Amino acid sequence: MRRDGPSTGEVTRLLEAWRDGDEDARDRLIPVVYAELRRRAASHMRRERRGHTLSPTDLVHETYLRLCDQNPAWVNREQLFAVASRLMRRILVDHARRRAAAKRGGAMRVTLVEGLAAVVGSEPDVLDLDAALEELTALDERQARLVELRFFGGLQIEEAARALDVSLATANRDWAMAKAWLYRRLKEQGRIVPRVKPR
Repeated sequence: MRRDGPSTGEVTRLLEAWRDGDEDARDRLIPVVYAELRRRAASHMRRERRGHTLSPTDLVHETYLRLCDQNPAWVNREQLFAVASRLMRRILVDHARRRAAAKRGGAMRVTLVEGLAAVVGSEPDVLDLDAALEELTALDERQARLVELRFFGGLQIEEAARALDVSLATANRDWAMAKAWLYRRLKEQGRIVPRVKPR
């Protein structure tokens, strides 16, 4: 599979140097991964309901600032983007909470990625999805991390499998189970109106 963006080797070399205390490596790393982070943020923001006030650039800049505050223990490209996925989730959830507090009913709504979108008639807001993911984390942390990587981080299933250090078959099985669980949970809570049943 062709992958756009920085090579795994280039990112790994810069991560190693940053981990060893080279602050310049951090400064060289961000421009290398910025375009990919921006592409992932733009892809995610296209799934948001119109009228949201957070731009892809804002999302990437905030993610960048939080990445710089992290202890760079990541050993490869997938781990870096896994951390970025988690940070993007937190930023979007915090933004949605502020909007909901400022305006009743103002939470951002999300269109769920790939297979999740096909089973949902109306979109849950990002706060509902975050709450459901917290519940899923208590039941199966790996499945919840997989959804986070794919939905918030925009990782392909192969990339997410590498980030989680599991086989592609395991990632596909977890993805199917997580989609079904989220569908049922959000439906039970009245957060979605089903269009078709999950497969």
